[in-house]
Amino acid sequence: MTGATLRAQHVRPGDLFAALPGTRVHGADFAPTALDSGAVAVLTDQAGIDRAALAEHPAVRSGQVSLLVHEDPRRVLGAASALIYGDPSSKLRVLGVTGTSGKTTTTYLLESALQAAGFCTGLVGTVETRIAGDRLDSAFTTPEAPDLQALLAVMVEHGVTFVPMEVSSHALAMGRVSGTHFAVGAFTNLSQDHLDFHRDMEDYFQAKALLFDGRAEHEVVCVDTDWGQRLVGPGTVTVSTAGDAAWTAADVRAHPTGEQTFTAHGPDGLTMPVRLRLPGAFNIANALLAIGVLHAAGVPAWAIERGLAEVDVPGRMERVALGQDFTAVVDYSHKPGAVAAVLDAARAQVDGKVIVVLGCGGDRDVAKRPLMGAEAARRSAVLIVTDDNPRSEDPADIRAAMLAGAREVPADQRGEVLEIGDRRAAIAAAVERAEPGDIVVVAGKGHETGQEVAGVVHPFSDREELAAALRHRLGGQEPTPQETVVRRGQGDEEAR
Repeated sequence: MTGATLRAQHVRPGDLFAALPGTRVHGADFAPTALDSGAVAVLTDQAGIDRAALAEHPAVRSGQVSLLVHEDPRRVLGAASALIYGDPSSKLRVLGVTGTSGKTTTTYLLESALQAAGFCTGLVGTVETRIAGDRLDSAFTTPEAPDLQALLAVMVEHGVTFVPMEVSSHALAMGRVSGTHFAVGAFTNLSQDHLDFHRDMEDYFQAKALLFDGRAEHEVVCVDTDWGQRLVGPGTVTVSTAGDAAWTAADVRAHPTGEQTFTAHGPDGLTMPVRLRLPGAFNIANALLAIGVLHAAGVPAWAIERGLAEVDVPGRMERVALGQDFTAVVDYSHKPGAVAAVLDAARAQVDGKVIVVLGCGGDRDVAKRPLMGAEAARRSAVLIVTDDNPRSEDPADIRAAMLAGAREVPADQRGEVLEIGDRRAAIAAAVERAEPGDIVVVAGKGHETGQEVAGVVHPFSDREELAAALRHRLGGQEPTPQETVVRRGQGDEEAR
C-alpha cells in the first residue's frame, strides 16, 4: 500500500481506504468511489462489511481488494497509517502539547528556540502547519491519523528533525495520534470547553490524560491547577508560576511595551534569564512549560533564551498599532478561563479603561456563554457583546445567553454592557469609545479569516477590521470591505 485516507474522494491507486462508522452515515457507503479510484484495501468494522455498497462492489466480490475488519477501526487507523508511511515519527522528535489554552503559544515558543539552536523544524497546530519553513493552512488543530502520518513522512523527507505539535482532546479521544511517537508530552491547563463533545470536565480531562499514558518519552506538566497535579507521576518534570516545581519563575516584571522578563529556575540550580514579547501571567506559564520541554529534549539554554525572546503569535494578544494613542489587540480567547486571563493581562498593561468586543460561537458548548459574558463584564469598563461564528444558530440567542451572564454580575462590579450584533460595527464602536491610555481587546476569533453564518463562511478578519476602524478614526477614511478568500473550517473545528 502506498497511502491511506478516510476520505473516499481523496483515494489514489494503491491506497488503504478507512471506511469508518459515523453518527449519520457509514464510510463504507462511499466505498465505490474509493474502489473505483484504485483503493487496494478497506479497513472497516462488521457493519461496514455488511453494507451493500462495499459487499457488492465487483472488486470485492472478485477478491481483488483486501478487507480488514476491526471492531473499532478508528482506534487502529493511526498505527496502520504509521506502518504504511514508514513510521515517520520514529525518525523525528515530536513535542506534543495539550491543554485547553496555551497550546499554540507554547508550540511557537518551542519552534523558535529549536530554530535558534539550528534545527530544521516542522509545526502542527491551530493556526498553521509548517514544514521546514513552508506554510500550510490548518483545517484541524490535529489532523486525522492518515493525514498526520503522511504529513510527518513529508517532514522526514524535507530533513525536519523536531516537530512541536498541538494535540487536541478530539485527537486523543478519536485516536488521531495513535501510532505517533512523542519525545515529550506537555500539559498547559484545563478549563471549561468542548462540553459539546465531552460528557463533562472529567471526561475532557481523561482525554487529555491519554498523552501521558506512557506514549511520551518525557512528560512536562504545569501544576498550577489540580488538573495538572493529577498528571504527575514518577519522572514527570513539573513547572509552576506559583508553587514548588522543577521549573519556577522569579523576578517577574511587566514592561510598558507589553514585554515581560523573568528568571527561570530549573533543576540542579540552573537559572535562565527570559525575555518575552508576550504579555500576561498565562504567558509566563506557557514560557516555563516550553523551557521544561526544551530542556528535556536537550536544547541548550542559550538557544532557549534567544528563541523565546523572538516570538510573536498570530491572534494571541496581537497588537494592531497604527499610531493611535491607545492600545488595540486581537486575541483568540474563546472560553471563560481564557477570557479572564487575557483581560487580567490587558488591565495590567494600561492605566486607562478596558474595552472588550466579545462573542461566542454557535453549535458549541452552550454552558460557557453566560460564563464568558460574566468574566468579561467584571473585567471591563465597556463590554460590547457581538456575534462570533453563529454557524447554524440564531445569533440573537447566543448574544442573549452572554448578556444574561454579564448582567448577573452586580452593577457595582461591572462596567457598561452593550449589544451590537454586527461584529464590524462592534469593533468600530469600541475604537470610537477609546481614549488615550485605554486598551481595546477584540476577543474570540484571533487569527481566523472568516465568519460562519448559516453554513456560509464570509471573509472576516478581526485584525483587518480593527486596523480599518483605526484608520477611519485617525484619518477619516471609511473602512474598506474585506477581500480575503476564506476556506471553510480554517483551524477552528476543535480549538473552538
